[in-house]
Amino acid sequence: MSLTVATILHIEDDPQSLLLVRKLLQAAGHKVVECSSGVEGARLAQEQRPDLVLLDINIPDLDGYEVALLLRGRMPTTPLVAITAEGDRSTSLAVGCDGFLAKPIDARTFARTVEGFLKGQRDGERDGGHDPAANAEMLRAQGQRIAAHLEAKVHELTDANARLVEADRLRKEFYRNVSHELATPLTPLVGYLGLLSRGELGPLTAAQRKSVTAMDDALARLRGTIDSLLDVTQLETGRMRFVFAPYDFVAVTRRVIESRRAAFTRKNQRLETDLPTLPLHATGDADRVARAVAHLLDNAQKFTPAGGTVAVEARSSATHCELLVADSGPGVRSEWLSRIFDPFVQADGSPTRQHGGAGVGLAVVRGVAESHDGGAVAEAASRFLVAGQRLAGLLVRMQVARSPRPRE
Repeated sequence: MSLTVATILHIEDDPQSLLLVRKLLQAAGHKVVECSSGVEGARLAQEQRPDLVLLDINIPDLDGYEVALLLRGRMPTTPLVAITAEGDRSTSLAVGCDGFLAKPIDARTFARTVEGFLKGQRDGERDGGHDPAANAEMLRAQGQRIAAHLEAKVHELTDANARLVEADRLRKEFYRNVSHELATPLTPLVGYLGLLSRGELGPLTAAQRKSVTAMDDALARLRGTIDSLLDVTQLETGRMRFVFAPYDFVAVTRRVIESRRAAFTRKNQRLETDLPTLPLHATGDADRVARAVAHLLDNAQKFTPAGGTVAVEARSSATHCELLVADSGPGVRSEWLSRIFDPFVQADGSPTRQHGGAGVGLAVVRGVAESHDGGAVAEAASRFLVAGQRLAGLLVRMQVARSPRPRE
C-alpha cells in the first residue's frame, strides 16, 4: 500500500483498460480521475492538477502526443506517462513524456512502476538519455503532423460553418413560407366566423354561440402565433418594413395595456402601472412598437401565477423612451437572461413545459427595439422598483430612440 495518496489522471478511451488501471491504482491507495478524449483530458488536467498523468496515444480529438505537448507547456513538473499499444517510445519521450509503458501492462508490477514515476523516476535517466538531434527530428516530424491535423480541422470547421449558415438560411425561409401558408386559409375562417358571430348567416342558439366564441378565441391565438412567426422571420431576414412617423410612446403603451387588462382580470392578476401624465413624443413605427409592448405584457402575464402581480413603468431621457415590465413569476436563471431574446429559445422547451408559445415574442421585442436604435435586456426583477413594486420574477427593459435613424 502506498504511504502517500496521489491523484492520477488516466486519459484512455478503452473501458477495459480504464477498469484495470483503476483497480490496480485504487488498491495501491491512489485516487484515479478518468476521461476518454484528449480535449477533455487537457481540461481535467488543468482543473484537477493531478500528481501524475497516464495517457493513451490513440485517443479521440487530440492524440496522446498532442496532449503531452500541451500539458508539458502548462504543467512542466507533472509526470506524464504514455501507456499504449500503438505509440512509439522515442516519440513519446521527445514530446515531453517522462515514461512509456507498453500494453498489455504487467498487473504485478504496474503499481510499483507508477510509484517510481511519482517519486521522480524518468525513462531518459534509466537508459542514459537520448540524442538531442534525434529528439529534434522527432519533434519536427510531430509538429508537421500536428500542423496537418490542424489544417484538416480548419477545413472541416469551415465546411461545417458553411453548412450551418445554409441550414440557418433554409430555416428562416421555411418559417417564413410556412407562416404565409398558414396565414392564407385563416382569412376565410376569420371572415365566416365573423359572419356567424354577428348573426349574418342566421340566428344562433346559446350552445352554437358558445361554440363560435370558443372557435374565435382559438383562431385569435393561432393568428397571433402566425403573426409572431412572420415578424421574427422578417426581422431575421431584414425584410420587415417600418413606417416611421411621429407618435406618443405613452399613448401607445396605455392603449396596449387597456387591451390586455381583461386578460389579467380573468387570471386574477394585479396589473400595476406607472405612466407619465404628459406625452412622450417620439418618431417611429407606432404599430410595431405596440406589437413589442404587447409581447412584453403577454410574456409577463404568461409566467405570472394566478394572484400574482405584473408591474409596468414608462420612463424617458432626452434621447430614449424606456418601458420596464416586471412580474412575480419564477424568474429566469442568470445563464438564460441573454438567451431568452433569441428566436425559438425557451428556458423550458420540453414537451411537458407548463407555458405555451413559440418562443419568439421576446425576439420580436428585441428586433423592434434595435430597429428603433434601442435594445432590450432582461434582469432579475428583485433588484429594481417598477411602478412602486419590487417583484421576485423577471424584469425586461425595452428602449427605443426618440429620434431613430430612418430605415431604408
